[in-house]
Amino acid sequence: MKPPSSAIRNLLINRVLPIAGILLVAGIWGSSFVGVKVALDHAGPLTIAALRYSIAAILLMPWIVHSRRNGSSLQRTDWGKLTMIGFSQYVVGNGALFLALRTVTSTSASLAISLVPIPIVLLEIIHLKERPSRMHLVGILIAVIGSVAFFVFDLSAITPGNLGLLALATISFAFMPVLGRDLARKHVVNTIELTGIPLAIGGGALLVLAAAFEGVPRLPSQTWGIIIGLALINTLAAYLLFNHALKHLRAGEANIVLNITPAATAFIAWGALGDRLAGMQMVGIAIVIVGATLAQNRKRTSEAPSDQGSEMAGDHAG
Repeated sequence: MKPPSSAIRNLLINRVLPIAGILLVAGIWGSSFVGVKVALDHAGPLTIAALRYSIAAILLMPWIVHSRRNGSSLQRTDWGKLTMIGFSQYVVGNGALFLALRTVTSTSASLAISLVPIPIVLLEIIHLKERPSRMHLVGILIAVIGSVAFFVFDLSAITPGNLGLLALATISFAFMPVLGRDLARKHVVNTIELTGIPLAIGGGALLVLAAAFEGVPRLPSQTWGIIIGLALINTLAAYLLFNHALKHLRAGEANIVLNITPAATAFIAWGALGDRLAGMQMVGIAIVIVGATLAQNRKRTSEAPSDQGSEMAGDHAG
């Protein structure tokens, strides 16, 4: 039998600290929507996305190059999936999200992205041949009900165009976890590569698009600070912290904690932007969190560490 001090230490290392780390990640990713909202006052949405993800990719490049030297060779289909992830996650998904954030509240955007499990389950059935559990479907239904309860009280700011952008972002964000899990099952890439290679592809494409449609940016120092902070803290540091926590937690456990991201966004937006929510909107957020939590219930016989990181890497737009 282990002495009490050893048991307490193991509890701290294997449960308390990893869960605290995931809570911190939820807060960091919740702040992403607020940070982008502030930066949009001085820069275009494509410029913000391009700079944020390109900076993160450049900083990850030494680790990617080192990892590739020791890794297995990638087939053409593997590069195709990584490219698809890069474009769907960063070019289309975040491009649409940042465009929507010009007029919708950061909390609305965060809540919409929490509905990503809906298109994910469809892609899992079609591409991975995985059948969802009943509880997973019940959770999705509850999350949809909660989102309707939230948005019905904010219809003045949610135009059909904004709804279309948020829907496009939600669908696009579903490709990374599904294609990433497919690559991880083949053990052809690790978590750093799965994060960094699509970042480089998507960030590079966004640089071209931003230069073509928004021109060369002339940003104030405050905006540069926000973008660099988004790249360093909300992208690199959050993913590193998240992946470290996954050494001790299952992906489903981590995802449940991350479901509080919309609530974190609402709290940060209230303090930073003065956004106010109606009582029913707060109820809607709570319902979405409950539904998203239930939606993590999936039929699995095992959950390898490589699958954990890949599955979660794209579930959130933080």
